[in-house]
Amino acid sequence: MINSIYGTKLGMTQIFSEDDQVIPVTVIQAEPNTICQIKTEETDGYNAVQLGFGAIKEKAVNKPMAGHFAKQGVAPVKHLREVRVDDASEYTVGDTVTVANFAEVAKVDVTGTSKGKGFAGVMKRYNFGGGPGGHGAHFHRAPGSVGQCATPSRVFKGLRLPGHMGVDTVTIRNLDVVRVDEEMNLILVKGAVPGGKNATVRIRMV
Repeated sequence: MINSIYGTKLGMTQIFSEDDQVIPVTVIQAEPNTICQIKTEETDGYNAVQLGFGAIKEKAVNKPMAGHFAKQGVAPVKHLREVRVDDASEYTVGDTVTVANFAEVAKVDVTGTSKGKGFAGVMKRYNFGGGPGGHGAHFHRAPGSVGQCATPSRVFKGLRLPGHMGVDTVTIRNLDVVRVDEEMNLILVKGAVPGGKNATVRIRMV
């Protein structure tokens, strides 16, 4: 069985358990993912299935992608992602992966792209403590000394310095599956997942 499905993060809310405990959950809408291509070791060197999801207008599909969908005999979709499988011959183009596959799953790993923070300093990016806050100090939010004197006369690679923060691929592991709504194609997982609203995330069975 394919162990992953792709969906859209709708946001966070809270629900109540049977013993009236508040559970913070992230709501992920995972429309049926259609298998758009089968990749095997004979043809591609590895076993995988290409999943397609997301509605798109036909006029918005460029010619190379339109040819790809026509060759496979499937309707155009907005996004394509690959999932490795042990034996690709078990699957057929046109089959779908739905949230019903996760009805009996207790825990999942969710992968997404973190929110972009732009150019950030070391206090925001790496949680540095910073210098004194008083007016007499001239050292507040700077990273501090990072080099030596004459030897080796350079800054070592890999130091924690200001720079671009966010827009990283982040995986949150072992999240509890609280509820699966097959009619609305929703999966509710306990806790926060990477990305903002309407971000694309991958849900993988543990």
